[in-house]
This record gives sequence, structure tokens and C-alpha cells, in this order.
Amino acid sequence: MTSVLIDTKRIMEMIPHRYPFLLIDRVLDVVPNESALALKNVTINENFFQGHFPGAPVMPGVLIIEAMAQTAAALVVHSAGKELEGKLVYFMAIDAAKFRKPVVPGDQLHISVTKQQNRRNVWKFQGEAKVDGVLCAEAVVTAMIMDKT
Repeated sequence: MTSVLIDTKRIMEMIPHRYPFLLIDRVLDVVPNESALALKNVTINENFFQGHFPGAPVMPGVLIIEAMAQTAAALVVHSAGKELEGKLVYFMAIDAAKFRKPVVPGDQLHISVTKQQNRRNVWKFQGEAKVDGVLCAEAVVTAMIMDKT
């Protein structure tokens, strides 16, 4: 992988997500048009831990998949350039999702995505989320990039 670091400020220029729904803290590496690796520092201060679950906090699996999609969106914008910055990304499909290990406060979630296919504004990625090298979740996500309307 080419060593490219994309910080939170730049991520927010690239994709429209904001707190509390911006679920990646930085992109650690990018191979344009191929793959990306992002980092999410999971802290007890996350608003979803108030109800999921009190006394036994676990990051919801759907949010891990959302972090995969945000990583993929950052890869697409980084690869395509400023013309795609800030556009909306809509899920079209989530396939083969598996959750293997809970993600809890204090974990550093490493999210990797690899492009499988791209036709016009539709993109498909294989995603994995790991903590300390252990696979926690995986999915194939398909999304469409659209203008804000």
C-alpha cells in the first residue's frame, strides 16, 4: 500500500458525514482505485453505548458496516478527486455480513476495504473490520454515489 494519511478534517471535506455519525477517525493507507485502511478509535463516550448495552457496551454491527462504507467512500473520493467530494453515498446492498467478535470501548477498529467492482456511480467493496489483527466483522457493500438533492 502507498502510505497516505488522511486526517479527520480532510475526511469531512471528502464525505458528508459528521459527528455523531462520522465513524472513521483517519484513513491510514490508500491504494487509489483499489483499497483503503481506516481507523476508528472506539471510546466509551460514543453515544450509542448509552443504550447498546448498559453495563455491557458493544458497538452495533450495523455501525461497523457503516464504517466500512465510509472508508470505501473516502477511497472513492481520494481516487476520483474533488468532483466527488461531499456527494451522498447510498447503500444498495449489504451481502455476506458476518459478525465474529464484539467491538467494545477501548478497541482500535481497523477497517479495510477492497474494490470488487465499479460501474459508473455504483461501487462494490469487500470490507473487513479487525481489532488487534482479529477479524470482528466482514461484509460486501454496494453503494451508489449521488448528488445532493
